[in-house]
Amino acid sequence: MAKRLNDHSSVGDVLKQIIEVNKLQSGMDQIDVREAWCNLMGNGVKTYTKNVILKGTTLYVELTSSVLREELSHGKSKIIKMINEELRRDVVKDVVLR
Repeated sequence: MAKRLNDHSSVGDVLKQIIEVNKLQSGMDQIDVREAWCNLMGNGVKTYTKNVILKGTTLYVELTSSVLREELSHGKSKIIKMINEELRRDVVKDVVLR
């Protein structure tokens, strides 16, 4: 059962509690990671990105260019670090490029 908030709760606190009570955090993480990928990688990579999916702590990125996939595979740790810094918490622990 959810605790009752007082009359002076901020909108942010109310939203955090709704997300927590309804167990929506994984879905919110999925959206946040997809947005972070698009923001951080720029239009060049975004053009060749077919799909971005977060399952648990693993980020699966489907690319249409094998050359780009090979280039990005060399910088997986940097990609993980950049996304986690953008989200200000550790969400992604591994990246799989397809």
